[in-house]
Amino acid sequence: MKGMETEYRTLKELYRRSVGLYADRRCSCLYQGECLTYREFAARVDRVAFMFHSAGLRKGDKVALLSNNMPNWAVCYFAAVTTGLVIVPILPDFSSEELGMIISHSDARALCVSDRLYSKIPKETVEKLDVVIRTMNLGIITGGGDKTAEPCHVETEVAPDDLAAIIYTSETTSAPKGVMLSHGNLASQILMETALFPVGKEDVFLSILPLSHTYECSVGMLYPFSRGSEVVYLDKLPTASTLMPALKAVRPTVMLSVPLIIEKIYKSQVASKFRKGRVRQYLYSRPWFRKLVHKLAGHKLREIFGGRLRFFGIGGAKLDAPTEEFLREAGFPFAIGYGLTETAPLIAGAVPGNVRPRSTGPVLNSIQARLENVNPVTGEGEIVVLSPSTMQGYYKNPVATRNVFTPDGWFRTKDLGYFDKDGHLYIKGRLDNMIVGAGGENIYPEEIESVINSHFLVTDSIVKEERGRLVAMVHFNRDELERRYHDLREEFNHRMGDIKKDILNYVNSKVGKSARIADVEEHEAGFEKTPTQKIKRFKYSRTRKPKQEAGGEQNP
Repeated sequence: MKGMETEYRTLKELYRRSVGLYADRRCSCLYQGECLTYREFAARVDRVAFMFHSAGLRKGDKVALLSNNMPNWAVCYFAAVTTGLVIVPILPDFSSEELGMIISHSDARALCVSDRLYSKIPKETVEKLDVVIRTMNLGIITGGGDKTAEPCHVETEVAPDDLAAIIYTSETTSAPKGVMLSHGNLASQILMETALFPVGKEDVFLSILPLSHTYECSVGMLYPFSRGSEVVYLDKLPTASTLMPALKAVRPTVMLSVPLIIEKIYKSQVASKFRKGRVRQYLYSRPWFRKLVHKLAGHKLREIFGGRLRFFGIGGAKLDAPTEEFLREAGFPFAIGYGLTETAPLIAGAVPGNVRPRSTGPVLNSIQARLENVNPVTGEGEIVVLSPSTMQGYYKNPVATRNVFTPDGWFRTKDLGYFDKDGHLYIKGRLDNMIVGAGGENIYPEEIESVINSHFLVTDSIVKEERGRLVAMVHFNRDELERRYHDLREEFNHRMGDIKKDILNYVNSKVGKSARIADVEEHEAGFEKTPTQKIKRFKYSRTRKPKQEAGGEQNP
């Protein structure tokens, strides 16, 4: 939008603008709980900012934030960044040991924590903090300054280059890194999102992903706050039993999701109905019938989502091809994008109506992207970007910081991809995950896994190389297996060989010769994942040692 670049350069300016423009509008709600206007929200921000100040915190000091989603999560975030403090949002999935390490490494002097996560913090870590605040009621658990002091507004100057947040990525590697994002990084990101897909005062977001992840924080919290929108938080896991009633009650216009959620809906509500009986399978394999079914299912799906949805952003991992085909043919308003924690996060994005199959869309305005070490045959190379949202570096890790920037200052994503003639970006896979075949071919495990996961009997998979062969480690959908073999439950384990062979033939009929798998192994337990449902690959590799990755999560 013309003139948009002059609206704000820092999160403090963004905050003041919204509080002034939208004071009496609803800002932040907890599903089946409290709702705050922008004015009420601001009063809480002042209250928490004063608590930080009374505890002796000053500009540049760090505040850790460990909480499930709720309005007060955002209150604590803004109380820190608008007074020159540095917020350290922490993913709730970290272990107790990891939490202690992150809080110590970040040099946090304060902690805002929810009741259910407080018990995970090591006692010795809590004892070193100046103040610990309970996010549920914004009361002080321990520490703090003069509790008799008269509350007052805390005012601090904040510049675009000032550090705003340190985000410890929960990657697919074993060692989290603290990504340093400035006020200018985050403010420019929000402005780019505004140009990509405008939202406004009438929009209602339903937030179901962890706010501690850059994807949900930037696109699902900061962005709607900047435009006067309302955000409703679901503080429980988005299972069918919790999500369906919320959709009916909230009737959101905007949502963000990871592929797993919408893939489960497609597999269970659409595809599974046409796996029973040869006639149904035959009809569903006919394009004209499939498109008709998808169109009807899409109408029902939009009703399930409340009937007002106009933007359903999908990111965090690659969406499987059958689900994407269904969403497109169903006329569902889905968007696909690509980004990393280090870029705050968006790099490229395609909005509803502009999504091309398997593409993440063109790069955003104000971002430049190019390919390095391009394969002359395939045209694929490593994506490197120059963006105003690119991080300042990794906290207290200058070596890792130097390694992720080119000599001319562009950020190395360590993702491989290519552009079509219109500038739309296609992601092939991670550079560190790529396998070189016997004939020198580049093999991308993510692409094979996408095919495997599209099989209705599969929940998740990992493809790896073992002694020159590609092996698929598969976590089966046991519920679907039992439904299919309901009359053979006692012989179920004896049938597993046939099931694996079926998967093998299915995958190898859909991939190129060099990407064919040689064996299927069952992984009975679910794979350990990051908060955006990406499998932590290093935990299941038998031949490789964990590597430090340049990039964080992929996001829309």
